[in-house]
Amino acid sequence: MERIAVIDFETTGITPSSSCRATEIAVVMLEQGRIVDRYQSLMNAGVRVPAFIEQLTGISNAMLRSAPSAERVMNEVNEFVGTTPLLAHNAAFDQKFWDFELGRIKRTRLQNFACSLLLARRLMPAAPNHKLGTLNVFAGLPHTGQAHRAMADAEMAANLTAHLALELRHKHGLRALSHDLLCSLQKVPAAKINEHLKRHRGF
Repeated sequence: MERIAVIDFETTGITPSSSCRATEIAVVMLEQGRIVDRYQSLMNAGVRVPAFIEQLTGISNAMLRSAPSAERVMNEVNEFVGTTPLLAHNAAFDQKFWDFELGRIKRTRLQNFACSLLLARRLMPAAPNHKLGTLNVFAGLPHTGQAHRAMADAEMAANLTAHLALELRHKHGLRALSHDLLCSLQKVPAAKINEHLKRHRGF
């Protein structure tokens, strides 16, 4: 499978706006099932972190005061990612913030997002739930650090994606995996996933 940029944001809320912004971003580059490069930074968007978010993430207002500006971080991370295909766990969330923060520096996303949450729902139906931490424990994947910090979560999502790729190869017989294939699989109804995979077997 080609190189994929696995992204995770920490934010001050759920929906991006002038008062709800990103506080941290991490990107890990996944290539042939291994993490080969990383980017991580706190980002100061000039908004206050609510107390419950600080408790959840450990990211405080004091930490953000000395962090680089959101504009500087997004310029750096946009250059780091380039046109590499994107993936996140619960990608609908991270995509919203990626697009919003890119828009503030007059940039536009050119590539699609794959979603390891949607893929896991189809390929790991026996998991107790499809939260990132639960899936990593269920699959016996390495502990990567404190949950709800961007780098730990990005590495967990990358490890999970590598695990799902192995499942597709070994359990379902798919030889050629691509980001486009992942994007198509995540749209297939869970009840029809095995039938869909049979059509791709041997390719």
